[in-house]
Amino acid sequence: MKTVRLTMGQALLKFLDNQYIEVDGEEIKFVHGVFGIFGHGVVVGLGEALAAGNTSLRFYQAKNEQGAGHAAMGFAKQNNRHRMMAVCSSIGPGALNMVTAAGTATANHIPVLFLPSDAFACRQPDPVLQQVEIPTDYTNTASDAFRAVSRYWDRVQRPEQIMTAMISAFRVLTDPGETGAVTVSLPQDVQGEVYDYPEEFLARRVHHLERRIPGKGRIDRAAAMIRGAKKPLVICGGGVRYSGAGEALEKFCAAGKIPFAETQGGKGTVLWDNPYNLSGIGATGALAANRIAKEADLIIAAGTRLGDFTTCSKWLFQNPECRILGINVASFDAYKMNGEPIIADAKLTLEALVPALSGYTASWGGRIQEVRDEWKAEVDRLYCEEIPPGPNGPLLSQARVLGELNDRLLPPETIVVSGSGSIPSDMQRVWRTRVMGTYHLEYAFSCMGYEVAAALGVKIACPEKEVVAIIGDGAYTMLHTELLTAVQEGKKIIVLVLDNAGFHCIDNLQHSQGIGHFGNEWKTRNEASGLLEGPPVAVDYAKNGESWGALGLRARTAEELAGAVKEALAAKGPVVIDIKVGAKTMTHGYESWWRVGTAQVSSNPEVQKAAREMAAEVTKTRKF
Repeated sequence: MKTVRLTMGQALLKFLDNQYIEVDGEEIKFVHGVFGIFGHGVVVGLGEALAAGNTSLRFYQAKNEQGAGHAAMGFAKQNNRHRMMAVCSSIGPGALNMVTAAGTATANHIPVLFLPSDAFACRQPDPVLQQVEIPTDYTNTASDAFRAVSRYWDRVQRPEQIMTAMISAFRVLTDPGETGAVTVSLPQDVQGEVYDYPEEFLARRVHHLERRIPGKGRIDRAAAMIRGAKKPLVICGGGVRYSGAGEALEKFCAAGKIPFAETQGGKGTVLWDNPYNLSGIGATGALAANRIAKEADLIIAAGTRLGDFTTCSKWLFQNPECRILGINVASFDAYKMNGEPIIADAKLTLEALVPALSGYTASWGGRIQEVRDEWKAEVDRLYCEEIPPGPNGPLLSQARVLGELNDRLLPPETIVVSGSGSIPSDMQRVWRTRVMGTYHLEYAFSCMGYEVAAALGVKIACPEKEVVAIIGDGAYTMLHTELLTAVQEGKKIIVLVLDNAGFHCIDNLQHSQGIGHFGNEWKTRNEASGLLEGPPVAVDYAKNGESWGALGLRARTAEELAGAVKEALAAKGPVVIDIKVGAKTMTHGYESWWRVGTAQVSSNPEVQKAAREMAAEVTKTRKF
């Protein structure tokens, strides 16, 4: 067997550079590059191999390790999981900064390879700088924190172990039913150790993404369930998008006159004006979808995790005859809510069901168009909403901003990115996707700070497209440092900061459960009371963007917003637009419900009332 003498870091990069994925006959280079921040634990090991430049992998210098992970996730998600990146860090705090991003990737089933450095495998110089020592288990280091949020975890303690580690890692990264964060911890001494690696390990390797074919028995069972239903409803999840099943879903719904509703991951797979599209479903859903869901006697859960926001904490499907048909490549998700599992590719399953259901028509009749018309009128109203000015001048409503952007200001092919707070709720309800693949929302983890970093990843994936991050002031202040990376890389992203001076999404939740406004509004300390109830904190986010090297713009009116967006679209580099919006101008719940852990004992009568109402609604939920 021919071998090549390399350090473990050098061999790892050569391996990554030679990974390809075959999708429906097309071979695609799977690993595009590496995001990272160098520290002492990585710079002279894996960093030396990156600096040598002996591969086609591009290195992106991140400014925060969590942001690096989110950028890598945004890149992979926008590529429908057919391309991905690795992320590297030093040991200790650098590694731990990536844990949140790993959780975000795993919750969303997005492939990202995390390569945190680790303490010395030989232990000679221990404890080294940034090493966390656990006296009861010396093998437990900071990198073990990734175990809970990774689909696969490994630690390479000898240079030859990288071979089996990488084969196992890519088994998971390329599996649509298992993919997510994969963590391979790299002790800093092992990264530079040498080994004679077989050329076979370093050679070009093609991973085949083979669609899971639904067997005849599964199609027969699914068809029987649908034929036995009068009012079926499809939930279009992210799995429909990743399988490229948009056209198959359209044909399936048209053939049986079956409506469908969208999750955050599935939204935009079929365009908004399709006659069977009811828009978002659940706690952040539209009136049309939620009303139909309450009447449905069969839920066809296609490619969805059936999270609590989608199901309203298992409260939404109120028809006592309602059953669940789970179509998913992940058996874990297909079995949820006692569903009949169809463990197969969404596209192939929907295509096979059309002839199997020949002659079948759901009995919704004109009800679908009725709820669609009602919802369209409500969205049209929100898109033109006017609100009173604030103490410092005019303000826009948050829904109005989305309407101006969606209907008038942004080109239809613009990719919009968001991920936390009330903005994703509003967008799932009211955003009208006109070009497929342009709605990019992370909501399985609802991770504050995803937006700016992910927008950079999306721009790297689609350099020819306009990429717009729509973000609240809370999420922006939590993590926006990859704006500097965008400036450094010359990647134009437009960041729209909708500033309502606080964490008002959570303030709304707090207030709805009887608790007074506490700790969520951005107000100064009142020294007399000791509480945060003084004047609001004023922030100029345009100036902040300018300090990073971006163009800073401002808007308080629809006219100013139109001018700012026009200028941003004409700009050559990154832009930050500071948009002042009213504090309570997001959309409302539209006949949805969400279970939260309301205090069952309190001296506050409003909290007591909320607890009684919560307990009453829990009785209406499905128990599993």
